[in-house]
Amino acid sequence: MKTPLQNIRNFSIIAHIDHGKSTLADCLIRMCGAISDREMSNQVMDTMDIEKERGITIKAQSVRLNYEYEGEKYILNLIDTPGHVDFSYEVSRSLASCEGALLVVDASQGVEAQTIANVYIALENNLEIIPVLNKIDLPAAAPERVKSEIEQTIGLDCTNALEVSAKANIGIKELLDTIVKLVPPPNGEIEFPTKALIYDSWFDNYLGALALVRVIDGSIKVGQNIYIMGSKKNHEVLGLLYPHPLKQEKTKEIKTGEIGIVILGLKNVTDIAVGDTITDFKNKTKEPISGFEPAKPFVFAGIYPIDTDKFEDLRDALDKLKLNDSSLAYEPETSVALGFGFRIGFLGLLHMEVIKERLEREFGLDLIATAPTVVYEVTQTDGSVVFIQNPSELPPEQKIATIKEPYVKATIIVPSEFLGNIITLVSKRRGIQQKMEYLQETRVLLEYLIPTNEIVMDFYDKLKSCTKGYASFDYEPYEYKVGELVKLDIRVAGDIVDALSIIVPKSKAYEKGKELVESMKEIIPRQLFEVAIQASIGNKIIARETVKSMGKNVTAKCYGGDITRKRKLLEKQKEGKKRMKAIGKVALPQEAFLAVLKID
Repeated sequence: MKTPLQNIRNFSIIAHIDHGKSTLADCLIRMCGAISDREMSNQVMDTMDIEKERGITIKAQSVRLNYEYEGEKYILNLIDTPGHVDFSYEVSRSLASCEGALLVVDASQGVEAQTIANVYIALENNLEIIPVLNKIDLPAAAPERVKSEIEQTIGLDCTNALEVSAKANIGIKELLDTIVKLVPPPNGEIEFPTKALIYDSWFDNYLGALALVRVIDGSIKVGQNIYIMGSKKNHEVLGLLYPHPLKQEKTKEIKTGEIGIVILGLKNVTDIAVGDTITDFKNKTKEPISGFEPAKPFVFAGIYPIDTDKFEDLRDALDKLKLNDSSLAYEPETSVALGFGFRIGFLGLLHMEVIKERLEREFGLDLIATAPTVVYEVTQTDGSVVFIQNPSELPPEQKIATIKEPYVKATIIVPSEFLGNIITLVSKRRGIQQKMEYLQETRVLLEYLIPTNEIVMDFYDKLKSCTKGYASFDYEPYEYKVGELVKLDIRVAGDIVDALSIIVPKSKAYEKGKELVESMKEIIPRQLFEVAIQASIGNKIIARETVKSMGKNVTAKCYGGDITRKRKLLEKQKEGKKRMKAIGKVALPQEAFLAVLKID
């Protein structure tokens, strides 16, 4: 049966991590009868093991629900979004596919930093935002306080905010009715040429690369020859599906205002990038949907197999992951210390963790990652500009005119009792305060500009530990600024270990170098000769520690006879140690490369 355009509702859920987004989605699916109780599982929309374990959404999922309201049949398209800041580009495309959004806020915790970031994206897309207070059955819930916080911080009227509990199934029916009443139907023209937005894509072992689309104008039919405007390629539509977490439903056509999955039989997802526009090959639409930009890597790290023979396996694993994740960028690189590996670009730190964990789990690899770095803009003395992602590529000091580093604009919301700790932490990380605002007597919103290099290591962990886990943090790329930066090298037995080089602010170089050599001294096992560990800037040594030699008892076999026999053996050992120092190679344990990540 054909559903008229005015009976379709496309909506999304915006929430901070742990505010109950996936649980609420489960609840809506169950209430609409899309999945029977027997088939239901927690976080049914999350398909990866890592998502279920960590309780986070990495890939946005969608589901088409049927709902009856006042005797009329409606189609509700729930477009789920990832909550984490690393995937904010995917969030922006998902929200561009909707007409409404549920702003879910934990009634016991209140507004958090990521909530604010995603609400602004929703406001830019002119969505109807419905405030929903979740977890109202908790003893600590304070709905009135949270309502006033939402009104103050975001400026949304909360007089009719819905109070629900997804766990206890309270207020879900009212929420569905409100979606039908308040979210506007899609506005598109059925007669216009096909125009559809790709807001997600992934790889299926049987069907190939799949595009999840929202049709803005016209329709997509099976057998149609479509044209993808960003990649400038045309393909035939082999099949169409309506999305569902467990059993997708085949269809012959996806009409104006609907969402669906397009099967094109492609070998990888690079041709169907998120944010691209699909149109008809013969009758093209005039303008693509605005806002399309390829995903840009934000953090770079070298990833190497511990067993050097596994380099080809790592290449195959990355190729397979790339099928699924078009934002992954990588190129081979070699390191004297670690052998052959890849320099990989990630959207952020969570993305890096997830990719490394997936490589280790799904492909059975043992990997080691170097310290994450960002892209620096280096102007050389001859006026040429180069972009550097690996510290070992930095030109010699005398050839550098200026180094610019990227900054982020960070939003931190924190209980006022921890304000001092946060200000100390951020000023240590060279943060520049932009704004400080009390949301209430007990909660403060801070805005800072912070060099990206200062947050890619362990900033989030430090932030959580100095606020007992109560602070929430969100960032967005800002711009490049000139910085006083130098390259800090670590030398072991006189040789520079390229995988341990880092770019640091000149003011912190000495203490960083000192801490690094001290922690390396504890890690490097004692050899039969003395090993010098030095930190240097260019040719200038700024810190040194020595790993004492391990004495081998050469006189153990010597019994009886004169003392001169023993002395002769010891002299011979001394000579051998001198030679050994000259030709001895030091094997660095894996922990040595993690030492860079641990220093503060």
